[in-house]
Amino acid sequence: MVRAVRGVSFDLQAGQTLGIVGESGSGKSVTAMTILGLARGARVRGRVLFQDRDLVGASPQVLRWIRGAQIAMIFQDPLSSLHPYYRVGWQIVEMIRTHDRSISKKQARRRAADLLTLVGIPQAARRIDDYPHQFSGGMRQRVMIAMAMALDPKVLIADEPTTALDVTVQAQVIDVMRNVQSEFGTSIIMITHDLGVIADIADDVLVMYSGEVMETAPRRELYYHVHHPYTEGLLASLPSHGGTRERLTPIPGSPPSLLAEGAPCPFAPRCRYAFDPCFTDRPELAEVFADERHRSACWLSHDEAGRRREREQIDAAQVAS
Repeated sequence: MVRAVRGVSFDLQAGQTLGIVGESGSGKSVTAMTILGLARGARVRGRVLFQDRDLVGASPQVLRWIRGAQIAMIFQDPLSSLHPYYRVGWQIVEMIRTHDRSISKKQARRRAADLLTLVGIPQAARRIDDYPHQFSGGMRQRVMIAMAMALDPKVLIADEPTTALDVTVQAQVIDVMRNVQSEFGTSIIMITHDLGVIADIADDVLVMYSGEVMETAPRRELYYHVHHPYTEGLLASLPSHGGTRERLTPIPGSPPSLLAEGAPCPFAPRCRYAFDPCFTDRPELAEVFADERHRSACWLSHDEAGRRREREQIDAAQVAS
């Protein structure tokens, strides 16, 4: 049996943005799908509490009521999420009227045009009758955001919404999501492998690797006071802007297969600072740097001075060998 995600736990406050980051295959999308009950065929254990209701094991009727109306999702590829045979306005209208039949088609169409205007699509009243293939990639993503916000959901899950978009369009999509959050007070879960995107939008960050949480902290704390070597490796692989140009520092090796039995710490085989406990015992996700909001699953010392000393000792031992 493959355990795709293990021990993931987080809180999402109203109006806040949680960034979930990690390499491909780290379990980010599976986590999002499980929240909405879309991980069909999977054996799910644990709880997903939304407004005091546990979504794990909820009936199909309850989940249908929650999806879209209370928790909406933007998928990675808008072209495969939008039906190619129907106009985008019709699809948004159907989304609205599926959940609320008291709204007339005319009212729903007006709402759809307003949403397309809100997400920055020019001449929305005309373009509402265009087909998905008549929009660019960035515009299709805006249509998906408009559709997701059609019923003013409390939570918006964005699964890599800026993948395959150029940097300028990425920034525009992020601005649209910020505006939507400001307008409706929506909570956002932003799933991505791009720490640059996380830096632009997240309040808190959760770093995943091989189906587990490696580190979680407020955004600024994570970027400037990192603890886990995996998070440090992700940050080191980012290109810097300005200053001295240096080569990017990749993380050596590849993520482990979930089918194979590996070290108790899944990152240990790729970790520069791995030592004996990493290969014998699984580290708990515990408070580090005396900050209850900052937790890391690593055997390195949880205080800054001790961590620095241990890393220096490991580096010296590697040089000596």
